[in-house]
Amino acid sequence: MSDDLKLTILKTLAAKGSIEDTADAFKNVPSDVVLGALKSLESHEMVTYKILTTEVWSVDPEGQDQLDNGSYEARIFYAVPAGEQGVSINELKTKFGAIANLGQGKGFKNKWIKKSGENIVRLVDTIVDQTKVDLETVLATGTHENKETIKDLKRRNLIKSNKTYSYAVAKGTNFSTELKKLETDLTDDMLKGDAWKTAEFKQFNFDALGLNPRGGHLHPLMKVREEFRQIFFEMGFEEMPTNNFVESSFWNFDALFVPQQHAARDLQDTFYLEDPAAATELPEFWETVRDVHEKGGYGSIGYRAPWSEEEAKKLVLRTHTTAVSSQVLRKLALEPYRAAKYFSIDRVYRNESVDATHLAEFNQVEGIIADKGMSLGRLIAFLDVFFKKMGITTIRFKPTYNPYTEPSMEIFSWHNELNKWVELGNSGMFRPEMLRSLGLEEGVQVAGFGLSLERPTMIRCGIKDIRQLVGHKVDRNTIETDPACRLDKKTGKEATKADAK
Repeated sequence: MSDDLKLTILKTLAAKGSIEDTADAFKNVPSDVVLGALKSLESHEMVTYKILTTEVWSVDPEGQDQLDNGSYEARIFYAVPAGEQGVSINELKTKFGAIANLGQGKGFKNKWIKKSGENIVRLVDTIVDQTKVDLETVLATGTHENKETIKDLKRRNLIKSNKTYSYAVAKGTNFSTELKKLETDLTDDMLKGDAWKTAEFKQFNFDALGLNPRGGHLHPLMKVREEFRQIFFEMGFEEMPTNNFVESSFWNFDALFVPQQHAARDLQDTFYLEDPAAATELPEFWETVRDVHEKGGYGSIGYRAPWSEEEAKKLVLRTHTTAVSSQVLRKLALEPYRAAKYFSIDRVYRNESVDATHLAEFNQVEGIIADKGMSLGRLIAFLDVFFKKMGITTIRFKPTYNPYTEPSMEIFSWHNELNKWVELGNSGMFRPEMLRSLGLEEGVQVAGFGLSLERPTMIRCGIKDIRQLVGHKVDRNTIETDPACRLDKKTGKEATKADAK
């Protein structure tokens, strides 16, 4: 900011005692520049100032057109020839289009013209285009002495209001015609010498408003996700890496003993990549998987259908995080035996129609429990405890079919808002055709479950439509204006008032 302007303001005050209006005193200086100088001087208590607001009117494009070519009513008047015959209304509409009715209406009101049958005839020989005269006045002065004229021109969208700001300035308690630089910080150099004793410091303005913080509250999905994670950790699970959103069909389907002819692999259910379209190679045990599919093994006759290496290499957006589970189980099989529990929470993709309870892209909560003697009863007991920890107590299980689990169960929970049972996910015991192909030894059983993250969140939050939670129907205003939250350092959960105590 220019010190020259500050000095000019101070010298003007010294000479005149006050400045009634900066718009008159500093005509060529923009208002915001003057304000910046005044704020700086006020912070030193050298001046005080008050804001002056002035309303200035300017001509809109439609008004400028009538300035250049005459008002609509004047144009209509001059298009009507003198005499009793006049001109037909249709001829005026053809010539002037939409403005014909506007011009006629104002002409009737001014008693310049009248309607005679299907024609318009003159009532006077000459006119004064008062609208154009008024617009010229506004253009020249920024206002008009007649307030009714201003209202009329504004109503007709011929002019618009612009507010300008200027300032009335008076001397402050520390008024001087010399500028002093005030210190803003107490520095090491000042303390090492005696400079701090004589330095003048700028006063802090504790009443100044800071910037409004952006909303920092956790999205409901993130809150429930963190609760899922903490429950898993409490129950002894390890988290699986889920950073690959693209998987080969081998890991997404074949390693899970999903037949290559299964409907889940159709284009209407799965997103296939175009470029690159296929993986460069398959894992070293792919032939074992092929043989189990084609010929059977481990007590199974297989699918007795051709198995294609080309089909297995196709790349897809993973349809479930079980593609990750199969890879983790393969690594577990290569280690000395140990019981293990793994989980993951991440995005999966299905080529589904979007409705109140379905999305094409959603989050899946995946878990596997590997142990000798693992059973379906232990899985049901685990899921019952798991959902109770989430506050969801009304759940039930329904037998179902999955290619890679037997027996298999769907998990449902009651949704009070929708007044119906809502599917949360699938579960079951992984088939031996899958486990032994991955290399897990005899006797090791694995229970798996895949749960939706969005639907438990809907139940917890009373949301009827999943698209209000994720997608284009989300209320951004709620997300941006929610108050910031503080997370507990130990748990990572949102801190409550009780925690603060």
